[in-house]
Amino acid sequence: MNKEDFPIFKEKIRGKRLTYLDSAASAQKPLCVIQAMSDFMLRDYANVHRGIYLLSEKATQHFEQARKTVADFIRADEGEIVFTRSATESVNLVASSFGESFKEGDEIIVSVAEHHSNFVTWQQLAAKKNLVLRVVDITDEGALRFDQLEAFLNNKTKLVALTQMSNLTGSRFDIKKAAALAHQAGAKLLADGCQGVVHAPQDMKELDCDFYAFSAHKLYGPTGLGVLYGKREILEQMPPYQYGGDMVKSVTIEKTAFADPPARFEAGTPAIVQTVGLQKAVEYVSRLSMKRIEAYEGELTAYMKEGLDSLPFVRQLGTQKEKGGVFSFVVDGVHPQDIAMVLDQEGVCVRAGHHCAQPLSERLGVSSSVRASLGLYNDKEDVEAFIAALEKAVSFFKKGKIG
Repeated sequence: MNKEDFPIFKEKIRGKRLTYLDSAASAQKPLCVIQAMSDFMLRDYANVHRGIYLLSEKATQHFEQARKTVADFIRADEGEIVFTRSATESVNLVASSFGESFKEGDEIIVSVAEHHSNFVTWQQLAAKKNLVLRVVDITDEGALRFDQLEAFLNNKTKLVALTQMSNLTGSRFDIKKAAALAHQAGAKLLADGCQGVVHAPQDMKELDCDFYAFSAHKLYGPTGLGVLYGKREILEQMPPYQYGGDMVKSVTIEKTAFADPPARFEAGTPAIVQTVGLQKAVEYVSRLSMKRIEAYEGELTAYMKEGLDSLPFVRQLGTQKEKGGVFSFVVDGVHPQDIAMVLDQEGVCVRAGHHCAQPLSERLGVSSSVRASLGLYNDKEDVEAFIAALEKAVSFFKKGKIG
């Protein structure tokens, strides 16, 4: 789907056609995103909000239009969209601000499938404030144990923090159901949408989660920018996360009055250029249609699964039927890093390691795995190149010709 929109695919890798299968780590950028950022720096760049000259006014319009575009994209209000430096910072913002009111003995629930940014953050807050951290298990197929989640919820639960889609297995978790359960217990729910927002339409009003975090660079936009959605009534009750310029109403020697959300949480000069890139990326995927992207990637995911299923030496991690285009696997007797290095010789880009999800890796009985992940620019030719390169790599190792 629209591979020609991405200039990098004109490049050769070690003389081979580029097969990029690492979008779960960071997606490639379409030309329109690259050009939008370049054009802004060439013609319209200035700092935002504080200037009354034309360039500053134009830059501010770009910045706030980006906020509106993102809000519309996930069906939220503009005042509910906070720009951060990353999805990781978005989660940390919630922990530092919303979590400030947590008291000793209060409880937080996460799952064993969380990315470190949505696991370590809450683990450390629990340790700092003497909270109880409860960890929901998964099934062997990778599905969330909703029976355990329900059993853990009680009147001491303050927050449930769950990924919408695992960055290791591609397993999808029902955030709407989890939010309803959390709310019944009087708790709030934070969803890590880094993988989910890329592959399917999102509607904050339908999901009814209280917080939703994602990053621009996985959504075909630039690095250095994250988004935090928070329900307006909750954001209004939260104290600032950082202090500095542009997040205040007034400052005197005696006291400071803070701005209303979202400005309250955007201290300092923001990532102005990056927001221009994110806006263009959102416009790009919206023009293609997220429903169309979801359907296309669903077919490609099934094709990838069929290819991996045909390889008897591959053990896939997470076989949940409802999953996205993220495949992690191991080959007995061959280190994942060795496989990734050989695939690179064939122009195939995959990732090897624990994928910032060590608790999940351990739950699945491995310390490291190979991960291949799909984006909207991938096609069946990419899948076929990957399967052929994987067969070649394993054949070399099993015959002792490499390593």
